[in-house]
Amino acid sequence: MSVVYSHRVRYHEVDQQGYVFNGRYLEIADVAMVEFIRSLGWHYDDLIAGGTDPSLVKTEITFSSPAHFDDVLDIDVTPTKVGRSSFHLQFVLRRGDDVVATIETTYVNVDPAAK
Repeated sequence: MSVVYSHRVRYHEVDQQGYVFNGRYLEIADVAMVEFIRSLGWHYDDLIAGGTDPSLVKTEITFSSPAHFDDVLDIDVTPTKVGRSSFHLQFVLRRGDDVVATIETTYVNVDPAAK
């Protein structure tokens, strides 16, 4: 299953070189993860209330092409592995036909009450 989330790059997300600052890609992926969860019919607050909180434990980013202010990035979110307490998502960020970045993530579900 693949879901597309669209994100327009905002002024505060770019650095002095005019590129999206590398740390911002993780913020964009985080929003795309929540939108992916929503597309499955779950509200994020319901996950927390149900005793599970997906926490990021590993991420790897491959940058392919820079993104700039006002670019529209389409993010394909695809689960690549689902385990008993963890899952992996792949985010492919595209500007038109060009891949900007690929992000591989691992989340572990934790009990929010046990934090």
